[in-house]
Amino acid sequence: MWLWELKDLTVIGVGLLLSIVSLARAGFVPPLVGTVLYAFLSIRVEDSNILDFLRYAVCFLFLCQQYYEWEEPSGE
Repeated sequence: MWLWELKDLTVIGVGLLLSIVSLARAGFVPPLVGTVLYAFLSIRVEDSNILDFLRYAVCFLFLCQQYYEWEEPSGE
């Protein structure tokens, strides 16, 4: 239980509840798969988890503009 933060436990609990309801009513499995995947990716070890790393990578590679400034090399 201490592998997740309180926010993650809340999201996982609500996700499991909705996933079980959708599985029982309609036989719809993807919400359960998504909840289990989120639970796995949000396991926290030594103050970091895979989900944070993926968020940073997506932001760096796709969402945040990278700014580079090129300068002429000095003629020394």
